[in-house]
Amino acid sequence: MNQVKQKLLLTGATGFLGTALLSGLDRFEVTVYGRTKPKKIDSTHFIHGDIGLHCRCISAFKEVDIVIHCAARVHIMHDNSSAPLEDFREVNTYGTLNLAQQAADAGVKRFIFISSIKVNGESTELGLPFKSDDNFVPTDPYGLSKYEAEVGLREIAARTGMEVVIIRPPLVYGPGVKANFASMMKWVNKGIPLPLGSVNANKRSLVYLDNLVDLIVTCIDHPNAANQTFLVSDDHDVSTTELLREMARGDERPSRLIPVPVGVMQFAANLVGKGAVAARLFGSLQVDIEHTKKVLNWSPPVSFSEGIRRCFYK
Repeated sequence: MNQVKQKLLLTGATGFLGTALLSGLDRFEVTVYGRTKPKKIDSTHFIHGDIGLHCRCISAFKEVDIVIHCAARVHIMHDNSSAPLEDFREVNTYGTLNLAQQAADAGVKRFIFISSIKVNGESTELGLPFKSDDNFVPTDPYGLSKYEAEVGLREIAARTGMEVVIIRPPLVYGPGVKANFASMMKWVNKGIPLPLGSVNANKRSLVYLDNLVDLIVTCIDHPNAANQTFLVSDDHDVSTTELLREMARGDERPSRLIPVPVGVMQFAANLVGKGAVAARLFGSLQVDIEHTKKVLNWSPPVSFSEGIRRCFYK
């Protein structure tokens, strides 16, 4: 006798995370809600709609057991918006809470929200990682919009009984990654000498795409996930120099790193107006995933080294 599949609604299915996640949901009956239909979803399992304060989509939740909400207005470098906080809030806060309230009204059992480590902050002191229960209110517009969504989701959960699961990823990497991580991969692949051979005093937590997908799938029906907040990483923190060396190994290229003192590079970066970029290269951002591992009996299935290698060869 065939087992009846749980019904699941996914937003953000055409994004970097959503595309990978959709491929990992074969044991569920998945409906996608969003602006664009993914190629692997047939029209009967796609509902066109936006994420915003005034969107009415309660019909999308008919007989749905679980919602995974990946859609968001993402953090944008050099954002030229005249009101960035309100722009982020429109989708990430008001849109999320509107979606969640309609899900609760329709009887959805669990709502999984993909938040951001920016809710915890922008950086950590070396050896003092972020934890899931840290009490912090971010000032960054993107981080604040996610924080406010988390607060509102917990209120909806308390009022309606719908279970809420919050996941805060740090930088997510994998095949097809973009932005600064992709630039670093390109530098390594081209064999460009980089003055980053002495950036050993910082540590950063990263999460490979398949590891994040595995955690999300675990949270779909794990009884201990209800109303929890989880941090996630590869459980292997690295310095900038270590990251670049691992990229070179993963791409089977020589590591061409010149050991220029960090203080010299920071000074030079400040002179040319790139202080914020330097802060990310030289600073730390660590997360503690012991709570995640203990509550869910979970560990990242793909090692950091293998994740980096797959970026080049998967």
